[in-house]
Amino acid sequence: MILWAAKLLANLIIMGSGIMARALVQAYRQALTNASKSGVAQETMQNVVRKASKAMTETEARQILGVSEQTSWEEVLKRYDTLFERNAKSGSFYLQSKVQKAKEMLETVYRGPDPGTTG
Repeated sequence: MILWAAKLLANLIIMGSGIMARALVQAYRQALTNASKSGVAQETMQNVVRKASKAMTETEARQILGVSEQTSWEEVLKRYDTLFERNAKSGSFYLQSKVQKAKEMLETVYRGPDPGTTG
């Protein structure tokens, strides 16, 4: 009798989990449909574009590092090292990250885009 009840309980659990899984898939599909109808997907893409537009410009990178368009890459690296170390000692992580981003931005200008990226 106990074995029969255990089998029945196991079957009910398996059937119930299958029903729940199908319901979750159906709810997810409906949520995607509703999102596309309400414009949530478009709003998300606009937010991505806004964030990308906040990327550092070449002019801003040159101002941060204090270099001009005529400055050689070696001089840019020297300036980067100096500013990065100076901000490491003073404890300004924010300025250190700005200096790092400026160097990375100018690296794409001096060396061209990374071959591993698309665009």
